[in-house]
Amino acid sequence: MLRSTLVALLILTGLTTVSAPAAAAPVLISTGKPATSSSIEGAGLEAGKAVDGNTATRWASAEGSDPQWIRIDLGASYPISRVKLTWETAYASAYRIEVSPDGATWSSLYSTTTGNGATDDLTVSGTGRYVRMYGTARATQWGYSLWEFEVYTESSTGGGTPVAANGQLRVCGVKLCNEAGKQIQLRGMSSHGIQWYNQCLNTASLDALATDWKADVLRISMYIQEGGYETNPRLYTDRVHNLIEMATARGMYAIVDWHMLTPGDPNYNLTRARTFFTEIAQRHNAKKNVLYEIANEPNGDSVTWSVIRNYANSLVPTIRQYDPDAPVLVGTPAWSSLGVSGPGDQTDTIRANPVSGTNIMYTFHFYAASHGTQYLNALSRAADLLPMFVSEFGTQEASGDGPNNFSRSQQYIDLMAQKKISWVNWNFSDDFRTGAVFTTGTCSSGPYTGTTRLKEAGVWVRDRIRTADDF
Repeated sequence: MLRSTLVALLILTGLTTVSAPAAAAPVLISTGKPATSSSIEGAGLEAGKAVDGNTATRWASAEGSDPQWIRIDLGASYPISRVKLTWETAYASAYRIEVSPDGATWSSLYSTTTGNGATDDLTVSGTGRYVRMYGTARATQWGYSLWEFEVYTESSTGGGTPVAANGQLRVCGVKLCNEAGKQIQLRGMSSHGIQWYNQCLNTASLDALATDWKADVLRISMYIQEGGYETNPRLYTDRVHNLIEMATARGMYAIVDWHMLTPGDPNYNLTRARTFFTEIAQRHNAKKNVLYEIANEPNGDSVTWSVIRNYANSLVPTIRQYDPDAPVLVGTPAWSSLGVSGPGDQTDTIRANPVSGTNIMYTFHFYAASHGTQYLNALSRAADLLPMFVSEFGTQEASGDGPNNFSRSQQYIDLMAQKKISWVNWNFSDDFRTGAVFTTGTCSSGPYTGTTRLKEAGVWVRDRIRTADDF
């Protein structure tokens, strides 16, 4: 896998240079999180203005009264390494930075009685879900006011994580490469739809995915229809933001999956996609661990490669305006089967008419009990001609249910290891289907580590994620 120490190999005119990886930078985890305060001065100066990522908006407390506080709910427990306060004219001469697991019991990470305003960039150490600035003495006759209240964690918490080892990914030739240009293979899990199984993506389960399963990547599967994004764009966008931050804090890569399925033409959701990906790219463009999957499974007789390509060429510039470097994954015809489930193998058509731009990859989905030799051979051939990413697969039938075919699945696993095709398994939930890795009811209580609460498919795929990548 990708947990060994990264060694950069740059071969230029026969000369080899070896360099160590750069230290991982702290990761901002507070932007857009829920914030509350002891008071506000007036409308437009609410607590959320200090965590909106906009340095032209601010929180301000009521004037002339001590103490006052502002609190951020990070949504999960994180190790806190840095807090940055950008003060307005109304600043604190005395305050504390405190952390809490429950919003009730607080521990101090930092305190001062000699604050001088401007910007306080603080190195701290502590763990908790809630972080607050608790002001005890005003420096002016007004209140307390912050342009921004930023909280950071270390992306390399716990040692050599995939992101710490590999950094910004990019496409090199027909392979996925790390920041140093080394070909790599990501292996991990996809969520089920976050409108149904968001409860399965919690602190304990993602800790297990990162440290017990040793996964490189989490695919965040946000359905657009079927009770998903279109019913409440704000709710589901915020869920994706939070899950990106949770993956980031654990040093995993995060695939933002625009899970369009019905209707099968991605252009039906193009306007929604532009709105969504604009916000995601704006907020997370400084991260090195985000990949964008912009069309889960295009399908239908009229949804040819030309239709999909036109959609991608319309949407990719929206992302690139804010995030020029992240890999973008583009679905292929007939449910991302390269066309094999429909008109026939479209590899040559895609190769002759690729999506414009750089760092573009093409997706392939398979379910081993339904998709046999024809699909396996198509993937093998395509991987020599196109940058391929298996962003969804199962060991069972195409419905995600039914009997497992582990012998066929192993053929795919061996092929993907040999050709360094990254893969993500469906699905990290306790759904009743055989393809859900956890037994029904697991997500209400756990445990998520080990194999006690895993179905047969869960035991199988966990073992293959944990196995070191020797290729």
